[in-house]
Amino acid sequence: MQPVANASSPIGIFDSGIGGLSVLRHIREHLPHEDLLYFADSQHAPYGGQSAEFIIQRSRVLTEFLLAHGAKAIVVACNTATAAAIQTLRQEYTLPIIGMEPAVKPAAAATKTGVIGVLATTGTLKSAQFAALLANYGQHIQVVTQACVGLVECVERGELDAASTRALVAQYVTPLLEAGADTLVLGCTHYPFVRPLIAEIAGPQVTLIDTGAAVARHLQHRLEESSLISPLQAAGKLQGWRDDQALDIEAILASMR
Repeated sequence: MQPVANASSPIGIFDSGIGGLSVLRHIREHLPHEDLLYFADSQHAPYGGQSAEFIIQRSRVLTEFLLAHGAKAIVVACNTATAAAIQTLRQEYTLPIIGMEPAVKPAAAATKTGVIGVLATTGTLKSAQFAALLANYGQHIQVVTQACVGLVECVERGELDAASTRALVAQYVTPLLEAGADTLVLGCTHYPFVRPLIAEIAGPQVTLIDTGAAVARHLQHRLEESSLISPLQAAGKLQGWRDDQALDIEAILASMR
């Protein structure tokens, strides 16, 4: 049975690892009085190579965990988990459930060359959700995709500026630039952690787009619709877990440049 939440209850956020903290950062900036719960499912990261059935099962487990800690809304801060599990979660739970999707629509509006590049996991790029995005917003532009195998693991290890991470980013970004892309979509919530490397390799003429701020705005709208905006005036509290350990969210956010 789903616990009864109220406006003072926290917002629950989960991802396959620490990548979703890039979304939490936007939520915290946009909704500073909300208490936030975060679960990093790092022992199963990345989700990109997992089956849809496995991702749905993990998404249920994490949703139940956050509900048990009083969550009034759930943010699936993972593109791959959204693609695989969001419909199932919305069918099984009645509280607001917010998902992610690669920012193809704003990228299509921003490009001047008519070419956008999408950096994402294999699971996201193969999903029906991504195919629908291309059908809806990619008809009049060229969309070049790049599966970034191994990049999530670099972020999970905290290797945000290591030579090996830099080489991997260059390997994945360069073909998109060579194809003429002037706008790059960061289609995984882990990738904003290496945004400085991507920006350095892409150059100042290339626009980088992720969806964290848009998700925070959509979350606010859904909370307002449901009369679930926190009435508190103090700064919201953070509580996090990484697998079965406490997670120091502030320290990880401080590592993001």
